[in-house]
Amino acid sequence: MEQRELIEKLIASGVTVATAESCTGGLIAAAITDVAGASAVFGYGLVTYSNEAKEKILGVKKETLTTFGAVSEECAYEMAEGLKKVSRADCAVSVTGIAGPGGGSAEKPVGLVYMGLAWKDKVYVKRNLFQGTREEIRQQTVKTAFAFIEEKVFL
Repeated sequence: MEQRELIEKLIASGVTVATAESCTGGLIAAAITDVAGASAVFGYGLVTYSNEAKEKILGVKKETLTTFGAVSEECAYEMAEGLKKVSRADCAVSVTGIAGPGGGSAEKPVGLVYMGLAWKDKVYVKRNLFQGTREEIRQQTVKTAFAFIEEKVFL
């Protein structure tokens, strides 16, 4: 399903969505708001690029960031969970990762992106390892986030 179709389906079903983005810097929110009528279901698009923003705005625990890092399953989980509480959206999506070209390591390579999705009473986390340039990794993240929403909300 194309991104536009998914947003139109969210609008038709009345499912509200919110985003908390780190490595994509608001690209998911931008893709949502590209669709006319998205304001009916989209109210929160947060760019929480710094650890401080993740803590203060989304309630990610300092211990989580210290122990596991910002690019971790645990952080993506807490970002989605916190976003759902803050936004009261039906579906809250978070992304945190390393888009490159630098910043990677053997343990956490460039292209590693974790996504969290809070839907109903559950939080799902997906680990992704994308390849390519910074822009390609960011675009793959956006597409995969939409597929993740479709999978959990509509399938």
